[in-house]
Amino acid sequence: MHTSISEILKEKSLKPSRRSLPCLAQSQTHPINLNHFLSVPLSPEPKPEVEVLSQSISTSCSLLPPQTAEDGKDHYVEESEATTCETRADESFLLQKPVTRAKLEARTDSLQGKNPARSSGLFFREGKKRIDYILVYKKSSPQVEKRCTFEKNLRAEGLMLEKEPSLTNNDIMFVKVHAPWDTLCKYAEQMNIRMPFSFTINNRETFFSNSTRSRIVHHVLQRTKYEDGKLKMGINRLLGNNTYEAAFPPHEGGYKSRHPIKTHGAQNHRHLLYERWARWGIWYKYQPLDLIRRYFGEKIGLYFAWLGWYTGMLIPAALVGVFVFLYGLFTMDSSQVSKEICEATTTIMCPMCEDTCKPWRLSDSCVYAKVTHLFDNGGTVFFAIFMAIWATVFLEFWKRRRAELTYDWDLIDWEEEEVRQQYPQIDQISFDINSRLRSFLTAVFAVVVFRLIAMEKFASLNWYFVKKNWQFATSGTGVCINFMIIMSLNVVGVWTKHPRTESEWENSFALKMFLFQFVNLNSSTFYIAFFLGRFAGRPGKYNKLFNRWRLEECHPSGCLIDLCLQMGVIMFFKQIWNNFMELGYPLLQNWWSRRKMKKVDGHPLKFIQTVLSSAVLQFGFTTIFVAAFPLAPLLALLNNIIEIRLDAYKFVTQWRRPMPARATDIGIWHGILEGIGVLAVITNAFVIAITSDYIPRFVYAFKYGPCLRGYMNSSLSVFEMKDVNSSQTRYCRYRDYRAPPWSPVPYEFTLQFWHVLAARLAFIIVFEHLVFGIKSFIAYLIPDMPKDLCDRMRREKYLMQEMMYEAELEHLQKERKKNGRRYHHEWP
Repeated sequence: MHTSISEILKEKSLKPSRRSLPCLAQSQTHPINLNHFLSVPLSPEPKPEVEVLSQSISTSCSLLPPQTAEDGKDHYVEESEATTCETRADESFLLQKPVTRAKLEARTDSLQGKNPARSSGLFFREGKKRIDYILVYKKSSPQVEKRCTFEKNLRAEGLMLEKEPSLTNNDIMFVKVHAPWDTLCKYAEQMNIRMPFSFTINNRETFFSNSTRSRIVHHVLQRTKYEDGKLKMGINRLLGNNTYEAAFPPHEGGYKSRHPIKTHGAQNHRHLLYERWARWGIWYKYQPLDLIRRYFGEKIGLYFAWLGWYTGMLIPAALVGVFVFLYGLFTMDSSQVSKEICEATTTIMCPMCEDTCKPWRLSDSCVYAKVTHLFDNGGTVFFAIFMAIWATVFLEFWKRRRAELTYDWDLIDWEEEEVRQQYPQIDQISFDINSRLRSFLTAVFAVVVFRLIAMEKFASLNWYFVKKNWQFATSGTGVCINFMIIMSLNVVGVWTKHPRTESEWENSFALKMFLFQFVNLNSSTFYIAFFLGRFAGRPGKYNKLFNRWRLEECHPSGCLIDLCLQMGVIMFFKQIWNNFMELGYPLLQNWWSRRKMKKVDGHPLKFIQTVLSSAVLQFGFTTIFVAAFPLAPLLALLNNIIEIRLDAYKFVTQWRRPMPARATDIGIWHGILEGIGVLAVITNAFVIAITSDYIPRFVYAFKYGPCLRGYMNSSLSVFEMKDVNSSQTRYCRYRDYRAPPWSPVPYEFTLQFWHVLAARLAFIIVFEHLVFGIKSFIAYLIPDMPKDLCDRMRREKYLMQEMMYEAELEHLQKERKKNGRRYHHEWP
């Protein structure tokens, strides 16, 4: 068992598989090499017959040719810079004369003239050493000792540093960081970075990708001390105490070119990403996930993979939702309920307020009833069941898609290294749960009060148009006020404790941020769905808020239209606001940072969690109350198409390149999505049973009358107005199932009320059990990993065993031959 893998591969080599390709050709950024990507379709390529296995980096490093004398020159240290920090006795270093912009530009031009590679800005001044990381600090910062100690220790770890002053600000200094070959190999082995071992790599520059190099340097930066002490280490702490202003890996160059990409190829991977991913003109094409993963890392690659998968799955949901909406549109005029409301010119409804309001005719709400039918029709139950099943199918097939990606990206056996979180200042956002809960309750209560006041004012207004459509006016203005409150409360941060590891911090941040925004976004929606009109009372015995304002009642055609309007306004305006902020804010932020050199928040984990939170909230809004708004999947689909290109544009053009991070899944968000799927079934069951008029109409058609003839008359009770005003003796109608005033027991609930109540409860139980049963059956039928992927993994394991068997046999036979013993071609 002493044969090394390198000895095996000297005589035996296998063809590369697509899974190992990103590990091999990761740094070939020349246009001639990138032309291949322009002709390759974005769909997955077929796998070759022979798979290539992966091994730790130590084996791959051993396959490279020995280091030449020229390579040995890489191990230099900028002695002038090191001496400056070591021999400095005072802060005269901070008082040196600033270099003028003209001199800097002249020096830059001369360097570029000597070495064309310098023009790209990706190398040291001598034009050979690639910049793997950039640190930014202010010369006026008082944290000189910490910075000098940190940089000295970085050199001791094997990194090379070179400083460059800013051309626009004399106080800004850039520290360029380069990791030599030996340092990369040492830390890659410590980090257990897997690389293919079936090739002999002859080029050190292309063996490690730029993202892998940056990740290794970041690993060193996180574990290098700046003072004596157990916890006095890490670039995050230095960023927090303003020793450094920023730390980030550089982009691979510009994202635009004067020459067309089809004729001259891509200048670099950033340029290729811009042309094939971030431009608006290619919104209909698949995302180049392998290239995204190679440039930004697996964590961001999985985010865009999930968002693209979610967007694609929204297409059938949007089509069915549009079909349900069109069904309501085409049957709007033929609806029996709408007809009876529009023809009820003699049906007098009770006043909507106590003093200034007057009785009104039921036919005045004809338009309101027709609009209600658009969203509350026979297709509502079908669509709710469909979306519950859709959510399960979406999650189950995402598991399969994730399994394929983790296999293709060599993440099957990868385990996250749990390091203690260092808590940069940007992550320490305090949050008082008690005060935030009070804010939520106050906001919801304020919206309720506003609706009560607006209802009374609009119903008594002399403006005929508003007076006639007071329901729309009340709901519309209430929803707009609620939307502004939601967006205001979303500005605040979330609370975080101090978890032990970075993954714990990330999960804690994600969960609490989601709960915060979920409650903020859906609190008023739950109020409209399940509380609006339930406790209003009846004429002569209304429930009042502060003994002043009557609680709001539902329209005779139901409360579902209010819920629909709430969802439509929030989804439409929230998506417009989010897209505007995502497009305009980075531009303004970059402009301001260039103008004032202001440090901006660029934490990649925080951004990923924020955008995932927004997408998951949208998923919840699309599924939880989908019975009230079948157009929700369509709006979500249109928003996500824009969201993908906006995020791609920001990542490629507007933001610093984030630290490439690895991940095998979207983390805690998968569990949140499954919880939303369960909540969606329960919520839609209650929406159909309680908020919608589907159950009362079904009970009436089954028990009392065919084809819903006379339904509106049966759903309205009678009130004798002389009970509240002795000068009037006529009757008015109100929405309820109560006995008439001439009954032996006036205003008591009728038998029909109890029939409807029993039917509502029965529907909830049947609906939930039916849908949960279907969801569980579908989840059982769909395996988490495709069969062909399981077969490939078993075959890969078999190939590994065969290679090790042959290597050990060959080694043993050579040893026996060397010692003069007889040997046979069988296992000894």
